[in-house]
Amino acid sequence: MADMRSFCDAVTAWAAGGPDAPARESADRLRVRTVVLLEGPSDVAAVDALAAGRGRDLAAEGVCVLSMGGAMSVARFARLLGPPGLGLRLTGLCDEAERRYYARGLEGAGAAEPEFFVCAADLEDELIRALGVARVQELVAAEGDLRALATFQRQPAQQDRTPHQQLRRFLGTKKGRKINYGRVLVEALDPDRVPAPLDDLLTAV
Repeated sequence: MADMRSFCDAVTAWAAGGPDAPARESADRLRVRTVVLLEGPSDVAAVDALAAGRGRDLAAEGVCVLSMGGAMSVARFARLLGPPGLGLRLTGLCDEAERRYYARGLEGAGAAEPEFFVCAADLEDELIRALGVARVQELVAAEGDLRALATFQRQPAQQDRTPHQQLRRFLGTKKGRKINYGRVLVEALDPDRVPAPLDDLLTAV
C-alpha cells in the first residue's frame, strides 16, 4: 500500500510538471496494470473501503486508485498514464456533471474502449440513498458529529432542503469529513446495497 501511494505521489508530481522517471520506475517495479482515476480523496476512501470489505488488496493486484484533485484534470492524467504515456489501462468514477470531462479525457488519450462509471449526482448522494437518511444519521451520531449536524440543519440556507440534501451538504462542510465518511458509509453498507457505479467499478478492475 505504501509503495502504491509513492507511485500516486510520483504521478501527481509528474502531472504538475515534475520528472517522469520516478513514476515510470515505480510503475515497472509495482507491475501497475490499471489506474482508477477519481476526483478526490473521499472517492479513494470509498473505493479502498469497499475493496477491503471484499477481501481485495488492489495494490497487490497492480491497481492504483488515484485522486486527481478534480475531474477537470482527467485529460492530463490520462495522457500521462494511458497509451501516450505509461500505457496503462484506465478507468474511473465520476459525478454526472463531470461525465463530459472523463469522456473527452479518456478518448483524447487514445483509450481503446473508455470505461468509467457515473454517479447520478455524486458518490455521497449514492451512498446516502443506499443507506437511507435514518441510518446515515445513526452513523453521524456514532462519529460524534450529531451536534454539528443539528447546528448545520438550523442554518437558514438549509431550511428548504430535504434531510437527504442536508446530509449530503453536511459531509462536505469540514476538512477531512468527506474523506472519513467515504469510508464510514461504505463500511456500513449491506453487500446487496452497494451503489451500482461503485460496485461496477470494483468488479471491472
